Amino acid sequence: MDIADASTLITHREKEVLGLLSQGYKVKEIADLLFVSHHTVQSHKKNMIQKFNSRNTVDLIVTAVRSQIV
Repeated sequence: MDIADASTLITHREKEVLGLLSQGYKVKEIADLLFVSHHTVQSHKKNMIQKFNSRNTVDLIVTAVRSQIV
């Protein structure tokens, strides 16, 4: 999947999670800020890693920053 396609497929909540991850927040901190469980944040992160064909969280954030998604 192309990066441009992936950026249009992420949900508003996934984009919020991605923004917070890119600011250095940990999964538990994001969960507390968004009033969701850490499992929900993990799920959003996992889905975005798949959508962006990333290897891990760092790769996801680098790709998102380079593509000006965050």
